[in-house]
Amino acid sequence: MRFLSYWTFPLVSGLMWLSTLLGLLLYWIVDAHRVHYASMGNTQTIAYISDVGASKLKPLFVTGCIITTIFLDLSFGADRLLRHQGRLVPNTSTGEKVLSGLTIFFALIGTIGLTFLSGFDTLRYPRLHDIFLLLFIAGYLLSAIFICWEYQRLGHKNRQHRVLRISFWIKLTFVIVELVLAIAFVATNFTKHYNAAAILEWIIAFIFSFYIFSFFVDLYPAVATRNNRFATRADNARQMEETYYETPPSVGHQHPRDTQESQRTLTGNNFGGHGYSHGQSAAQPKTGPVQRDF
Repeated sequence: MRFLSYWTFPLVSGLMWLSTLLGLLLYWIVDAHRVHYASMGNTQTIAYISDVGASKLKPLFVTGCIITTIFLDLSFGADRLLRHQGRLVPNTSTGEKVLSGLTIFFALIGTIGLTFLSGFDTLRYPRLHDIFLLLFIAGYLLSAIFICWEYQRLGHKNRQHRVLRISFWIKLTFVIVELVLAIAFVATNFTKHYNAAAILEWIIAFIFSFYIFSFFVDLYPAVATRNNRFATRADNARQMEETYYETPPSVGHQHPRDTQESQRTLTGNNFGGHGYSHGQSAAQPKTGPVQRDF
């Protein structure tokens, strides 16, 4: 893109998500003085993100979720587009392309979940809110698993590109940590340990922002390939084959007789440019037919 680089997409998304979370948390602690919302349990003293988001700051919560998902989805789409164009390490196998497609599909599921859970708040639509919360967590977790799988295959075949390994380990760490925290969140919420569940929800949400930022690592290398492309092995083989068949036979192979005659002509030129050999005088004509090199 001419005026906006692709690597800015995850930065906008991550900063928007981080700002939304900090705005909700600081409002509840500083301005609302840890108020007990109507959507909270009787013994609950720590508010969920959705409890604060269902209050006066619902417009901020909805707007933040929408902007976050839009630019995160643009990051997924940019990664696929740049690999298709060859500006990032391309997907060369059907399996890699399928994994990339599954990554985008489940990211869209997570997008639907996050967008709708902000609109269907926990105070007025508790059942729908929980369903969309599940879609949000499961969608992005599955998306992260498939992109880890894709990057593992890409990194195995392109070991010279260290950024693939770095991104793979960042995302794999996210998957493991978030999966453990998500299980703990569901368990504590199901057993009605709401304060512990609320703390886990805030932690899961903040870690998600660092997952978004990890796509900066994926997209930034495209800056160096703005006017270049990564050549695949198939492209290299095709180029070599075309060069071979387009090269005239005389360029690659010279007949020994032609080489010998060329040297004889050059030797003659050193003695006056008339083609005489070393043992002949200038007045004596050269015997035999005159051979010329064309």
